[in-house]
Amino acid sequence: MLSNCILLARVFSVIRSRGQTVDVARKILILARESGVKLELEDIQNTPFLPKPCLDTPDNDSFFKSLEEPSFRAKQLLKWIHQKGVIDFDEMTDFNKPLRAKLKEVAFMKPPIIEESFLSPEGTKKYLIKLDSGTMIEMVRIPEKKRATLCISSQAGCALQCTFCATGAQGFEKNLTSDEIIGQLWLANFGESENIPITNVVFMGMGEPLLNFNPVIESAKIMKDQMGYGLSRKRITISTSGIVPQIDSIANNVDVSLAISLHASNNQLRDEIVPINKKYPIEKLIKSCMDYISFYDGKRNITIEYILIDGVNDSKEQAYELCKLLSDLSCKINLIPFNPFDGSDYKRSNKLNIQNFKDILVKKGFITTLRVTRGDAVDGACGQLVGKLKKSIKGKNLINAREI
Repeated sequence: MLSNCILLARVFSVIRSRGQTVDVARKILILARESGVKLELEDIQNTPFLPKPCLDTPDNDSFFKSLEEPSFRAKQLLKWIHQKGVIDFDEMTDFNKPLRAKLKEVAFMKPPIIEESFLSPEGTKKYLIKLDSGTMIEMVRIPEKKRATLCISSQAGCALQCTFCATGAQGFEKNLTSDEIIGQLWLANFGESENIPITNVVFMGMGEPLLNFNPVIESAKIMKDQMGYGLSRKRITISTSGIVPQIDSIANNVDVSLAISLHASNNQLRDEIVPINKKYPIEKLIKSCMDYISFYDGKRNITIEYILIDGVNDSKEQAYELCKLLSDLSCKINLIPFNPFDGSDYKRSNKLNIQNFKDILVKKGFITTLRVTRGDAVDGACGQLVGKLKKSIKGKNLINAREI
């Protein structure tokens, strides 16, 4: 008989039981068979330490109530984990000894592991993170004088296959849970001795955040929670390639900043380099953005992200077309020089084309920023995270076609 070893589910959000029963059972099955015991997976029974009502609790408050503890314990727990970085129950001194002993019996907290890290000359740091499941993801820390931005992943791999993105070449592996997402922020703040804590978080790492909607929203709420990281809405940005139904739902769930990975000024080009555009074309995307702004009575700006790729989307004509497309949208534009990576035939736009493109936008009245190229040495610019390529990027044909 197998007793269920309980994880502290939502390592960094919800303390409730979430047994890894199947994984443990499989390991027992392997050991049994290696020992000559005839055993099948269904022969291994699981008996949880906790009663079913406790296992099924939806949040921290309910979990503590199920243990016959006051609900305020949940806030104490969040403060210990997210503000003090403490994940050892014995160090949580405002929990009485019986409660600490009880928690140790039924739960434990295990943050993600930094498998490798790479530091660029200008200070950008890329992390290869190993999750409890064995899945590898990436995050990037971008330091500045008085702040530090963390670019985090919401999925392992990505199904959208944008042709300029290294992550898209890997294919899709899995959605991250909310604890795997928030665990990246915990790790950045407490896993290493960095001078400046994270002040800004951008969901611009591996994956499409809005295709993993609920865990992303839940983790963003923890980032904003005063018992958590206490970040303001302006300091949390969810970036999407344009999943229109979920854009329509964001405002009803959490108040954060929104960025749109546009990268093209017309449907024909965007269909090629951002394939999700075939399902949610530019017209629907812009309307969704307008509705999002209207939800806040026009008191919001959306950031438009535009990667500049040599000979693909960086001409003066395309700059003017972009101005016309965005003329009625309250937005600022962030121009991003393409970050080259192995397997891609795209090249970064030259400095003259970049400046010309920016000048046209500025003259038309758009607040326009040019992202400083950082992290090239570690393949780590946000939105261009690179793992092992599982398949090649299909950018060569597009470039060749435009050269004819």
